Amino acid sequence: MQHRPVRLAQELKSEISAIITRELPHHRLGFITITDVKVSPDLRYARVFISVLGPSEDRIRTLETLDSEKAFIRQLIGRRFRLRHTPEITFVYDETVENADHMMRLMDEIKKELPDEGKDEE
Repeated sequence: MQHRPVRLAQELKSEISAIITRELPHHRLGFITITDVKVSPDLRYARVFISVLGPSEDRIRTLETLDSEKAFIRQLIGRRFRLRHTPEITFVYDETVENADHMMRLMDEIKKELPDEGKDEE
C-alpha cells in the first residue's frame, strides 16, 4: 500500500473541510460533513465523500454548490499544497451515515416489538 495517497487524502480532508467552512456561501450549503477522501495512486484524482444532514433538497443543493465551486476549491488547494499536479476533485454523496441511522431506527422498532425477556422469570 502506498502511503503518499493516504497521507494526501488526510490532508485534503482537513483542508477541504476548512475551505467549505470559511470560504463558501453557507446559505447554499446544508449541514455538511466530509466523511472520507480517496486519492488515486498517481495523486491526480480525489474523490471527496460527503454527508449532508437534512432533507434530500439540502443534499441536492449542497452537491450542486460543491460541484460549481470545485474549481475554486482546487485552486485554493493548489496554492496551499506543494504538489506537481493538484488533484481533480469529485464530490460524492456518502450514504453510510444515512444507512446507519436507518438501521438503528429499525433495530429500535424490533426491540419495541419483542417481549421483555426478564418478565417471564418473576
